[in-house]
Amino acid sequence: MRSSVDWMERHQVALYLAGLVAGGIVGLLVPAVARPAEFAIQPVLALLLYATFLGIPFGDVGRALRDRRFLATIGVVNFVLVPPIVWLLSRVVAHDRVLLVGVLFVLLTPCIDYVLVFSGLAGADTRRLLAATPLLMLAQMVLLPLYLWAFLGAEFVDAVDPGPFVEAFLLLIALPLAAAALTQRAAPGRAAGPVGAAGPVARAAGAVERGAVSAMVPLMVATLALVVASQIAAVSEQLGTLTLVVPVYAVYVAVIVPVGVLAGRLAGLDVPGRRAIAFSGATRNSLVVLPLVLALPAEFEMAPLVVVTQTLVELVAMVLLVRLVPRLVPEVSRIT
Repeated sequence: MRSSVDWMERHQVALYLAGLVAGGIVGLLVPAVARPAEFAIQPVLALLLYATFLGIPFGDVGRALRDRRFLATIGVVNFVLVPPIVWLLSRVVAHDRVLLVGVLFVLLTPCIDYVLVFSGLAGADTRRLLAATPLLMLAQMVLLPLYLWAFLGAEFVDAVDPGPFVEAFLLLIALPLAAAALTQRAAPGRAAGPVGAAGPVARAAGAVERGAVSAMVPLMVATLALVVASQIAAVSEQLGTLTLVVPVYAVYVAVIVPVGVLAGRLAGLDVPGRRAIAFSGATRNSLVVLPLVLALPAEFEMAPLVVVTQTLVELVAMVLLVRLVPRLVPEVSRIT
């Protein structure tokens, strides 16, 4: 069992790419799979995040939450530096209101879920990212309507229903986070719980914890495959129009990663902290924003495909950034 887990961890990048390809092939060859795959995304993503949260010692989160320098830096990057960059890049699609709406929704909202997975693979500080997650979520819920009002006008903001946004936060973040904290507390030998705890509950919690952590790579592969399979057919039908947003998303990642690295450097953060800032700036909240965009009026029916296109571009970018960011912020570098 341990050897298979080690093998998957060593080859996880190749497995993620295989998941993307497999999802694309199945989605194109069997378009009917799109609907069930879409329904499966949230539960599988919730399991992935549960496994991710289990790997983070919750006893250290309180200390991370007191790291005001890190929280200030991640806030400045996502809510001060990102909006003008997004506005400039969005001029490419400003002539098409539907494309513009999709681009703004997804690029103005920092990721709060699988950023933890990919950043962890690159040696970023996931504990501080986890501590920042509720703050990022609350900030984007407050600021997104303001950004949309500034970029699109007041009449558009009135059509936005915040209900799906709150629901996604509860199901994808709050519930897995609470379940992981309870599992850690019940498991024997964890700092977050009673050390040396015995009994059937503790043994069961320990088994669940080990199993969930071992399943992290397969769960990520499943998540990537489901996202692609659920949307690839619809995306391919609108490929001509959607190709306009691909360079916007690609250039965004290319610009914001060095901006995040520089911001972390200027803030005096350590190497894991700078890597975390870079990933937070690059990853967007596409999977959580998607239900919100689906709730828009009928005239914006293609906006969800604009969001999904960002997901596809970002997933490929994340696989590359897992290798690239450690080179941009190597362990031997010194903060100046």
